[in-house]
Amino acid sequence: MSEIGDQDAVRWLHSFADSERQLPRTPAEFNLPRTQALLDLLGNPQRRYPSIVIAGTKGKGSTAAMVEAIVRASGLRTGLYTSPHLHTFRERIQVDRVLITPAMVAARVAQIQPQVARLDPPMGGLSIYEVETALALAHFAVAQVDCAVLEIGLGGRDDAVNAVTPIISAISSLSLDHMQTLGPTLEAIAAHKAGIIKPGVPVVTVPQSAQAAAVLARVAADQGAPLWVAGTSGLRHHLTDLARPYPAALRPDTLRLPGQFQIENAQLASGIALLMRDAGMQLSDAAFATGLASVRWPGRLETLRTSPRVIVDGAHNGDSARKLMLALRELQPSGKLILILGASADKDLAAIAAALVPHAETVIVTQAAHPRAATLSALVAAVRPFAHRAPLVIGAVPAAVAEAQRRARPTDMICATGSLFVVAAVREACGYREDDGG
Repeated sequence: MSEIGDQDAVRWLHSFADSERQLPRTPAEFNLPRTQALLDLLGNPQRRYPSIVIAGTKGKGSTAAMVEAIVRASGLRTGLYTSPHLHTFRERIQVDRVLITPAMVAARVAQIQPQVARLDPPMGGLSIYEVETALALAHFAVAQVDCAVLEIGLGGRDDAVNAVTPIISAISSLSLDHMQTLGPTLEAIAAHKAGIIKPGVPVVTVPQSAQAAAVLARVAADQGAPLWVAGTSGLRHHLTDLARPYPAALRPDTLRLPGQFQIENAQLASGIALLMRDAGMQLSDAAFATGLASVRWPGRLETLRTSPRVIVDGAHNGDSARKLMLALRELQPSGKLILILGASADKDLAAIAAALVPHAETVIVTQAAHPRAATLSALVAAVRPFAHRAPLVIGAVPAAVAEAQRRARPTDMICATGSLFVVAAVREACGYREDDGG
């Protein structure tokens, strides 16, 4: 295996198409046979350890972080693969919550590069996401993890992560998002997410809308996959009322991640962990409580500063924005809200604005330095019908943060949301870097 430098490895990765930076997302980027062919050439590293695969619209990243924390609290070695990242792509690939190092990236690139050259040209060019997924799976094999927790990037059926056959599949809360790619209805979106359900592999979800629940039940039945629902009373098979209790109490005071909406994610994570036990993994009761009380997940209802409180959250559709607004008032019932809002161009800007803007004393629209960012004029048009006064337009995120802090009193709250791209920029403006938010 030839030596390759850290910077050469990064340049090689960035030589592939980056579909995450493009709109609209094209069907050509979703080519599961192509990902599987690359993994075959690598000797299928994903088969050397058990995996959990998690799809969903909202909460899948938080759920993945919670599952990883429970498993690690049981003394097992963990791999965690998530997307997108905040500050560096290395955040996506972690072992025992330690980011993959540049030297490790270079070593895995040296392993993968010759195999990429062997791929049949008719399969088409790989995307950077496919290569990074293969890199993560290979890294976890080299690190000899006891379990990998893998978050689906987009959809489910055609996502590169779906090349993995897990021991448990999981689907978090579903709502309308990525409709240009996944379809205009909840049923269509649920069908894409249900594509992660594998023959005979248990699948667990949260209580869903009737439309989404019907799709998941049908696909699970077709695949012969036991379907479980993680609800408030415990984990139950979807055809029975008998629930298995969770080993740890799931309340705001027992979870490190703030917000009432995280209880649903904790229920799903606990349900996944219970099914992992059924599959033979040794997870102690104490690990459930310890993991959930210690888990960290930067950029999700994260407080960066106090007096005034500065909060960032990646809410990116109407449903998540409504849940965010409830959480903000739980955290700080009084004081005015100053909202910093930026989003991707493919999001339902009006739905996000409707949920947040009426509650804000001041709205500042801004734009992350990302090609998918919505224009300032589009944001203003979405905000204006719901605003008490004309929004401020400050294109540079650091300047938007500075203006919000200038206007805020110590008892007020500043919330920056609408996109993880904006969240990352605000974190950097407040002095945060990489995985230092925990």
